[in-house]
Amino acid sequence: MSRYSRLRMLLPSVEHSGFQILRSNQVFRQTARTRLRYDLGRLAPFSAVPQSASTAARGSFASLTASDLQHFRTVLGEGNVVTPDEVDREDLLRFNQDWMGKWEGRSAAILKPSSTAEVSAILKYANERNLAVVPQGGNTGLVGGSVPVHDELVLSLLRMNHVEALDSRSGIVTVQSGCVLEHLDQYLAKDGFMVPLDLGSKGTCTIGGNAATNAGGLRYLRYGSLRGNIL
Repeated sequence: MSRYSRLRMLLPSVEHSGFQILRSNQVFRQTARTRLRYDLGRLAPFSAVPQSASTAARGSFASLTASDLQHFRTVLGEGNVVTPDEVDREDLLRFNQDWMGKWEGRSAAILKPSSTAEVSAILKYANERNLAVVPQGGNTGLVGGSVPVHDELVLSLLRMNHVEALDSRSGIVTVQSGCVLEHLDQYLAKDGFMVPLDLGSKGTCTIGGNAATNAGGLRYLRYGSLRGNIL
């Protein structure tokens, strides 16, 4: 079972957070500008040709077979398993390439589960067959961590995008890992709550990816990193 297939978070109240967040954002922006000026002088020339996100060898992982694809289609449904033979390369770029166009893999298949049970079934089978898997949320990372290095299966969690429960007394929300950060924040605002995290990529990034990378963002100084708010 994926560690972040379902998350429970402790939420701050919008009513008591405005002034502190404003001050935190001012400090964050000033620090970010200083850091950016420092980093720009150290950057290597950017390559226009996408590269592999790692120089690691492919290793002894098994190659995907027609039998494997049939098994995944039985578990997920026909339309939720995508291979390079079925669609154009451009349609696969959102899964194989990071959003800066710097890193690119060659995934053998894109798998799109909609529940924790389906994630568990995929990983159980992949482990038995020794198939390499890379989990992926909104694919907004900057270091190539969410794209394949070689021909790994991409486990896309974008269909797991539901809010399962909100306890307005305790301020605890339970969400699936593919829930987009901005959508969750809008959902919670109706009950006077907000996600203790704000990012420039909030319209695309997902809660599972935020948790996996321990995202900080604009509200970090007030509420800490995201993992500190996960129960």
